[in-house]
Amino acid sequence: MAFPLRTLLFAPGNDRRKIDKALGLGASLVMLDLEDAVALGEKAAARASVREALLAAPAGSPPLGVRINATASGLADDDLDALADVLPRIALITIPMAESPDDVRHVAARLDVLDRASGAPPTPLLVMAETARAILGARAIAESSERVRTLLFGPADLGRDLGVEPTAEGFEYLHARSALVLAARAAGREPPVYGPHLVLDDDDGCAVSAAWARRLGFQGKVALHPRQMPIVTAAFAPDERELAWARAVAAAFAEAEAAGLASIKLADGTFVDYAVAARARDLLS
Repeated sequence: MAFPLRTLLFAPGNDRRKIDKALGLGASLVMLDLEDAVALGEKAAARASVREALLAAPAGSPPLGVRINATASGLADDDLDALADVLPRIALITIPMAESPDDVRHVAARLDVLDRASGAPPTPLLVMAETARAILGARAIAESSERVRTLLFGPADLGRDLGVEPTAEGFEYLHARSALVLAARAAGREPPVYGPHLVLDDDDGCAVSAAWARRLGFQGKVALHPRQMPIVTAAFAPDERELAWARAVAAAFAEAEAAGLASIKLADGTFVDYAVAARARDLLS
C-alpha cells in the first residue's frame, strides 16, 4: 500500500483557494471533487481547474485524487478525457454512485485506453457504495476490476435511498456498514473508507462517527471541512495504550515462537496466537 486512506479531505474542483488550503492540512489524500461539490453549469470549468491544480501541486503535497461524476450522469467520460494528460499525477480516482460491476468496468476500460496513450501506470479506483443495490452487490463491485483499491461508504445518498436520517452513531446503517467491510475483505481489497459526518460544526458527532467507523473495521474516513481533519486523524491513529499492548504482544510472541510455542497467555490473561500477534504487528506498522 503506497499510502494509507486514513483521512480523505474533499475539496470542490472549481475552487482553487479551497484546493490550495486543503493541500497543507496533512490529509492522507486530498480528493478534488468534480461531482456533488460542482454545479452542473460549472463542470467544464471545474475540469480545467482540477487539471491546473494537479499540474501546480508543489513537491511534498499529499497524494491527490479526483472524484469524477457517476457513469449514469453521462459526464464521466468527459471527466476522464479532460484528465488524460495528467493521469500520472492522480493517485486515485473515485467513482460515485456505482451500483453494479459494469459501472466500474466502464471507467476501468476507459482508463485502459487513456493509460496506454499516455504511458501512465494504472490509476487505482475508490468505488462509492451509496445505495441499497450497491451495498448488496458490494463484493461483486469490489471484484470487478483489479484497479479497485477498496470501497467507500456513502451515508448521505444511502440515507435518501433507505428513507432514514444519518446519525453520528450510525446504528441505522449497522448492517450496511458491516456488509461493506466484509465485502471488501472477501474480495481481497483493503478495508473500506467511511463517508463524512454531514454536520460540519458538530465536532462531538464527528468524533463519535469516526470512532464507530474504526470500531467496525473501516480504515479511514472522509472529511468535508478542515475542522474535521484533526478529529478524524485522532480517531484512526492508535493511542499509546494500544501501541504499548501491541509492543508487548509482539515481543512476547516472538520469544514464545523462538521456543517452539504457537500460543501463549500474557500476564494480564490475554490469549495470543498467530492471529493476535499479526494484529499487533499490523498496528505497529
